[in-house]
Amino acid sequence: MAEDHPLSMVTCTAPINIAVIKYWGKRDEKLILPINSSLSVTLHQDQLKTTTTAAISRDFTEDRLWLNGKESDIGHPRLQSCLREIRRLARKRRSGDNKGTGGGESSPLSLTYKVHIASENNFPTAAGLASSAAGYACLVYTLAKLYGVEGDLSEVARMGSGSACRSMFGGFVQWIMGEDADGKDSIAEQVAPETHWPEMRILILVVSAEKKPIGSTAGMQTSVETSHLLKHRAEKLVPEYMAQMMRHIQRRDFEAFGELTMKDSNQFHATCLDTFPPIFYLNDVSKQVVRLVHRFNDHYGKTKVAYTFDAGPNAVVFMMEETVAEFVEVVKRSFPPENNGGQFLKGLPVEAVTPPEELLSAVVKDPAPGAIQYLLLTKPGPGPAVVDDGSCHLLGPDGQPRNSSG
Repeated sequence: MAEDHPLSMVTCTAPINIAVIKYWGKRDEKLILPINSSLSVTLHQDQLKTTTTAAISRDFTEDRLWLNGKESDIGHPRLQSCLREIRRLARKRRSGDNKGTGGGESSPLSLTYKVHIASENNFPTAAGLASSAAGYACLVYTLAKLYGVEGDLSEVARMGSGSACRSMFGGFVQWIMGEDADGKDSIAEQVAPETHWPEMRILILVVSAEKKPIGSTAGMQTSVETSHLLKHRAEKLVPEYMAQMMRHIQRRDFEAFGELTMKDSNQFHATCLDTFPPIFYLNDVSKQVVRLVHRFNDHYGKTKVAYTFDAGPNAVVFMMEETVAEFVEVVKRSFPPENNGGQFLKGLPVEAVTPPEELLSAVVKDPAPGAIQYLLLTKPGPGPAVVDDGSCHLLGPDGQPRNSSG
């Protein structure tokens, strides 16, 4: 059978996730083991996803990788960790199958064959939207399907990017920090599926799609070495935050969920400020968004919208579906879009409304035209999936990218 089909190919998609209890700092750089647990919401792939195609063939002479159409370094240590581990698990599974069945169909293609991988994001890679999480989750999921590896893959995804382990599940996901030195217990698990809270919406305010001045890996390392506040947060505060957040999600208590989300985000950025020298991920526009959210909530006397910021200036704002139209209008008036022909609001459709005058006068202060590049509306979504449609493969029958630009 393998002789007739020298090339085997699989295409999968995977989501990004946004942490509401943040992960910052590692206890082991190589294995990517965190100093605290974290909790995230998986965003819907209809709006944001990575697509990866992987192929193996006896005709390939070396492992190769293309990212967004351009050939990339497949020798990257983290990528190699994932590839090595999937091949190790595949070998282990094959040897187990062979013992039990005398070979059979368990080895459709030789594990000595080289692999070609192509991956594309449908969002700006540098937009601070945790593209590495979706990228590595998709890579690991796709390779596992290609090599016939089953079971919990979050541990393998974690070797590529810490937050990638959370992208292996849909809905609401916790990454358990674990205690073992080998990292075997540092895995992700689903807290609730995306169907658990269907009214939830997530609005991403893209302030800047440029690469951040200090990457997360370097920033974390400096924080672990110099921030006393980070140590206190990880050891004393996050365990309690995790328990509270899981309760709020189970009860679908948005006010409590929103308040804790904002407090955790503020505290994460406080640890960045407590790092020496200090790290600034938020810019002036980020701070304007924070003030806008608080004015909006103050006007209603309750938490209707909640921001969180990762290691970058872009805001991610959670709210219920009923609040979306009004809040989007308030954002548009606070940050009037520059007429550059681009679409300002992307993602899920939003009904046009005229907010009450008293809301506008209380909330919209000092408009900053053009400060926000665009808005993207999405909702909680499912985990990685196999794409059955062959026309979606990023690689052609020859194992070369279909849309290659080099």
